[in-house]
Amino acid sequence: MNFLEEFIKKESSSGILLIFVTLIALILQNSMFSGVYNAFLHTPVEIRFGHLQIANSLLHWINDGLMAVFFLLIGLEVKRELLEGQLSSISQIALPGIAAVGGMAVPALLYILVNHADATAMRGWAIPTATDIAFALGILALLGKRVPVSLKIFLMALAIIDDLGAIIIIALFYTVELSTISIIIAALSLAVLIIMNRLGVIKKAAYIVVGVILWVSVLKSGVHATLAGVALAFTIPMNSKKPDGSHYSMAKEMEHDLHYWVAFFILPLFAFVNAGIDLRHVSLPQMISGVPLGTMLGLFVGKQLGVFGFSWVMIKAGLAKMPEKSTWLQLYGVAVLTGIGFTMSLFVNSLAFSDANLYQQADKLAILVASFSAGIAGYLVLRIAR
Repeated sequence: MNFLEEFIKKESSSGILLIFVTLIALILQNSMFSGVYNAFLHTPVEIRFGHLQIANSLLHWINDGLMAVFFLLIGLEVKRELLEGQLSSISQIALPGIAAVGGMAVPALLYILVNHADATAMRGWAIPTATDIAFALGILALLGKRVPVSLKIFLMALAIIDDLGAIIIIALFYTVELSTISIIIAALSLAVLIIMNRLGVIKKAAYIVVGVILWVSVLKSGVHATLAGVALAFTIPMNSKKPDGSHYSMAKEMEHDLHYWVAFFILPLFAFVNAGIDLRHVSLPQMISGVPLGTMLGLFVGKQLGVFGFSWVMIKAGLAKMPEKSTWLQLYGVAVLTGIGFTMSLFVNSLAFSDANLYQQADKLAILVASFSAGIAGYLVLRIAR
């Protein structure tokens, strides 16, 4: 089994698990066990080292801590693809790159069109710009050989670029008041990591220790802590030599090892603590106004229009080639699947609206409704496509 097949298989299994834990969270939140579920989310967890103290609820530890590991994996994937994978040349990156731009721009514009008059709601403009690769590849896996491998590669490359776009958006638009001292410590930590890379250090423990210092300093700085994971990823050596002269890729080894933890523990746990929506407090008028409406239009309509529309223009203009052995209807079906925002959209939503009850959780339900609708519609389109 090659790296691509192994990657797709893991992401597919994770997508099925995400659906399962989401349903469990919804059941718990809307039953007699809602008190137990919410008590679990708000369990206080504290780490103290001298005068340094990090005290947060379990929900925040998962969103700020474990998700940093997820972004470390994303960073490693982006680095590998840029250096030697599907994003390593202009010809390979052209179609998924432009499609990803369309898949971020059009949903954001639709959201802004709906919410431009509400300053608070406008904080969530980036919510419908994300794609959940685990769910999307999971649905492609259900279709088997009906979908050409070239389209699976296209979707994977697009989702990775999409994630890179989300990282940039988080860095630029979702930071709070900055701490100068913490920023300096973070910068020094990053400098140490870069020097270690240049000196050929291949001890994982060294990168992990400095990486933890980087994460803590970023967490205290006001920049979102998950970005520390991305920064760490780009300093991990891709190609090194061991003392015996043999080739060694720490980046690929860490990516391989982290996949299991991210796919089968971190993302399901994130979904479990963030998808528990109290449906008893959500009404239809709430769902068809403001943030929820902008989110649903952005994910279900904007994503497919942006991805397919920009792809169509690129191919018709001769600037990119149609994915091998695929048809226009199949390409459209994959474009529909990019509307599955789920975990990434929930994550951006948590950054945009830190008050979970601001929209009575209609904003989260909108993400689930749009994501599942895109998944079902994309599956049906690809099922009949030839």
